[in-house]
Amino acid sequence: MTPSTSRSPNGSRGDLFDPQCPTRRLLDRIGTKWTSMAVKVLAEASPDEVRFAELQRRMAGVSQKMLSVTLQGLTRDGLVDRRVEATVPPRVYYSLTPLGLTLDEPLAALREWAEQHMAEIDRANRRSDKRTSG
Repeated sequence: MTPSTSRSPNGSRGDLFDPQCPTRRLLDRIGTKWTSMAVKVLAEASPDEVRFAELQRRMAGVSQKMLSVTLQGLTRDGLVDRRVEATVPPRVYYSLTPLGLTLDEPLAALREWAEQHMAEIDRANRRSDKRTSG
């Protein structure tokens, strides 16, 4: 078996606690706020494509470099398709692949969880900050 298909002693695929585990590396890539935002924007547009500039406009705070790195990773992972029109300057379009569309639901559930519990998390942070500062 290769490392990407090896099974842990309990029979499940991968081992999240192993730094070399492919699952862990994938979670590192898809667990960022920029990935979550990009997938959301592209899923809302699906099956249509979205231009790079439109993605950047809709993802407040993302730099051109960070958006480029995020999209390169998603494209490499087979989650996003990239199409370039040979114009001056080139027009670059992105869309989710069928595999990328399957990521939208779990990320949406995580965003929903965060929205439902953010007030509790903020309260816990304030309590912790009070304890450590005084």
